[in-house]
Amino acid sequence: MTLFGFIIGVISLGLIGFGFFWVIQGERFFGYLWWPYILGLGVVMIVLSLFFVDNWISALLGAFGASLIWGSTEMTNQAIRAELGWYIKHTPKINPPFYKNIAKWKAPHL
Repeated sequence: MTLFGFIIGVISLGLIGFGFFWVIQGERFFGYLWWPYILGLGVVMIVLSLFFVDNWISALLGAFGASLIWGSTEMTNQAIRAELGWYIKHTPKINPPFYKNIAKWKAPHL
């Protein structure tokens, strides 16, 4: 009997729970236009997970990368929820590089 799957499942659940927190706080202070950078970081984390021999590191990187990809698709929805008043709105956002071009792109949805 091995506890690998159970422990990875519990840690993945924690990563997903942390994802809710960072999406809310990330949109609050940075804005939803950072989604392509978060999406790219998630893809890089998943690709990096393919190159690790250790199953623990590989599984955790893959789970964290998937959480980042999910979070990047959730940033625009969080901005809408903040506009509706469901969450605290922080008006002076930190704009990402190339924000004028990113604003023209259609944000992904899962």
